Amino acid sequence: MTSNSEEIVQQVPHEFQHLLAYVTGPEAQGQSAYMVERTVFRRLLALGAARLRLFFVTRAAVRPAEPVSAPDGTLLRYHDQRPTIYYSVFGKVLLVRHYFTAPGHPGSCPLDAELSVRARGDSDLLCEWVAYGTTDESYRESRTGLERILGLSLSVQALEASVAEAAGEVTAVYAQPAAPSPPATDATILVVQADGKGVPMVQPSPPAPPVRLGTGETRGKQKEAVVTGRYTIAP
Repeated sequence: MTSNSEEIVQQVPHEFQHLLAYVTGPEAQGQSAYMVERTVFRRLLALGAARLRLFFVTRAAVRPAEPVSAPDGTLLRYHDQRPTIYYSVFGKVLLVRHYFTAPGHPGSCPLDAELSVRARGDSDLLCEWVAYGTTDESYRESRTGLERILGLSLSVQALEASVAEAAGEVTAVYAQPAAPSPPATDATILVVQADGKGVPMVQPSPPAPPVRLGTGETRGKQKEAVVTGRYTIAP
């Protein structure tokens, strides 16, 4: 796979013309609509992968100025370029970025932080798709669906790790302390709304109570009321 942006730009129109030739040429004439639709979809994904690759090459062309500071404050020096595989909805895309390191430090690629690239290389869009698919389905069924539709083969372990990572982010959100309620201002009126479930607004005149109650009868006629709203208003 080329890392030259000019070569990628030249390849994109060629691949698009090749796709047009397939649709209008003899190769597609004897195929069903399903096969043509699937082939066109896969080749459009390949075009998307080429353009995403062009984006990565363009962003990685600029070498960060030294020194580079790690999140812990360590000053890092330039070492070389490190490749990684970025798993996107278009498929696997090669990402080569500048790598900085220091003695006793694992090193860092500043471009990863700039692009919000995960350590495993999974795109946020793909993780969102995987998490949505595994909400009501098993990992193996989601893996089969991604492979049949996108032509992307992921292991069950990769899906489990992706969902577990997303779950950790959700847990961190819920772990945040709740924002304190604003204090009530002075000179306000507290309003409480309630659903009386059949409690009459105007009570009828009570009949004369019997001297003795029958079986199952009570003197009280209370009904439940549920509070549905509570707020304050100005006087």
